[in-house]
Amino acid sequence: MDLRRIGSVRGVATLALALVLAASLGTFLVQARTPQDQLLPGPNATVLAEAGLPVQGRQVMDLIRQGGPFRYEKDGTVFGNRERLLPSQRRGFYREYTVPTPGLKHRGAKRIVCGGLQPKAPEACYYTEDHYSSFKLIVQ
Repeated sequence: MDLRRIGSVRGVATLALALVLAASLGTFLVQARTPQDQLLPGPNATVLAEAGLPVQGRQVMDLIRQGGPFRYEKDGTVFGNRERLLPSQRRGFYREYTVPTPGLKHRGAKRIVCGGLQPKAPEACYYTEDHYSSFKLIVQ
C-alpha cells in the first residue's frame, strides 16, 4: 500500500470518528436538562402567572397547598397524562383538581394539574381551560 492511500484511509477514519463524537455530544447536550426544564411542556409552552388565573383557580391553588378540603370527589386523584402534553413522568406523579366554573352545575372543563412527590408542595402546576387539550405552566 502506498503512503497516499494510507493517509487517505486515516483521513476517512478521523472524519468518521469526529462525526461519531459530534453526534454523541449533540445527544448528550439534548438530554442534559435541568429538573426544571423537564417540567416544561415543550418548546412552545405557554406560561401563566398564578395571579392571571381566574379567582376560582387561585382558590384551588390555595387549597392544593393546604391539602384540601376539595369540592369534588375526583380532586387530588391521579392524572394519567394520556394526552402526553405534559412532560413524561411515572404514573402517580400528576394529580388533577377541578377549577369551578360559575353558573355550571357540573365540573366543567377547567382543571389544574400538579406534579410532584408531595401534593401539598408541587414541583409544577399546569392550568387547562379546555379539558386537557392544552396546558399553561403556572408560575408565581
